[in-house]
Amino acid sequence: MSKRLLFALTGIIAFSAASHAQVVASKDPDSLAIRKIFDEALLHGQSYDNLHYMCKKIGHRLSGSPQAAAAVEYTYQVMQQFCDTVYLQECMVPHWVRGTHDEGKITGSKSHGTVPVNLLALGGSIATPAGGVTAEVLEVHDFKELEKLGKKGVQGKIVFFNHPFDNAHVNTFHAYGECVEYRWAGPSVAAKYGAAATIVRSMTNGIDEFPHTGSMHYDTLQPKVPCAAICTRDAELLSKIIKNEGKASFYLNLDCQTLPDVKSYNVIGELRGSERPEEIIAVGGHLDSWDVGEGAHDDGAGVVQSMEVLRLFKATGVRPKHTLRAIMFMNEENGLRGGTKYAEVVALKKEKHIAALETDAGGFSPRGFGLGMTDAQQTKVRTWAPLLLPYGIHELKSGGGGADIGPLAKQGVPVIGLRPDSQRYFNYHHTPADVFEAVNKRELEMGGAAIAALLYLIDMYGL
Repeated sequence: MSKRLLFALTGIIAFSAASHAQVVASKDPDSLAIRKIFDEALLHGQSYDNLHYMCKKIGHRLSGSPQAAAAVEYTYQVMQQFCDTVYLQECMVPHWVRGTHDEGKITGSKSHGTVPVNLLALGGSIATPAGGVTAEVLEVHDFKELEKLGKKGVQGKIVFFNHPFDNAHVNTFHAYGECVEYRWAGPSVAAKYGAAATIVRSMTNGIDEFPHTGSMHYDTLQPKVPCAAICTRDAELLSKIIKNEGKASFYLNLDCQTLPDVKSYNVIGELRGSERPEEIIAVGGHLDSWDVGEGAHDDGAGVVQSMEVLRLFKATGVRPKHTLRAIMFMNEENGLRGGTKYAEVVALKKEKHIAALETDAGGFSPRGFGLGMTDAQQTKVRTWAPLLLPYGIHELKSGGGGADIGPLAKQGVPVIGLRPDSQRYFNYHHTPADVFEAVNKRELEMGGAAIAALLYLIDMYGL
């Protein structure tokens, strides 16, 4: 090792030690309180164990399923251990079931013959006719291409939306936002021109063999057609065959169905405020997940972090001035019924929320927060940056919130979204790979502590 490298490493170590010592030695009460929160989370955190139970004992938690009901009961029992009050908030949720198989094949290729592919029906899709659908595949990259082809070019074909992630985006959620419309609206747009079915390239920046399911929406003015997501490796192969051979055929067989709505619940726990109990600071994640994998990152991580925030306040002896409320929302994935119901009750009861935070971006290392609030409120939050920076929290950017707290934002509530590192999230999102083993304990616990630290500051100083 060169002397120059040795000196550099020594300096880095000394700087890190000095930074930690500065936080520990500081007499500033906020620094000490936040240090206690992180110490409790990193030394005695319960998020990881709670996530293990949800993933391994309960499993995936699609709305309307027995597993979703079990998750309601489990989180209710967990929060009773440290909350002042815990209660259920009823909501009716969709009950879509995948069926026994999702099957797809590239057929009639001169170079490859028949090739089975990895795909998953999109949530809410109708089934194919008995025996499946076989038709020519029409590859398009966007809706403009589809419109140019018109009904004459689309009628009776299976439309293949092949719109890859733009990997130039550092934040992978930006790439997702550019592609997800083809999953959500693609089936009805294709049906408008007479398509027999649709398949969509999976929503991921990687090239792998995991299909990514997700929600889609049927336009009531258009016929319903079956739709599925194909893994990116097979999407690349299908595109190559079409390019080299001029065309390809595809076989799709789905047996999913939508059953009548089912009664379910949001689970809500509270620490009652000591000075302004009528003013609420909310934090939440969603209990439901897709029916593949274990829903570990999406959104088991957010659920256990939200519960952990209240436990951290309790364990460190911080009694909030405002009521601190954790909500385990039901049905974010395919209906948003829980978030909608929560906001309806808030409006009905005329409850005052001074802030709402959602954690639904995975259990990775926290990098910061997205701020959906006024410029003046954002400026105030950024004054707290020196208190958060020692823990790696450095992004306090405009634009934030989440799907479940979106209805609250429409009521004028300042909303916040936890922003973990996004680079690996779409390796797991809505796939069989989203399992407990994909979550790192330390990163998960750091996320819960980061949320608790920010909510501590909001509770102390308001927005």
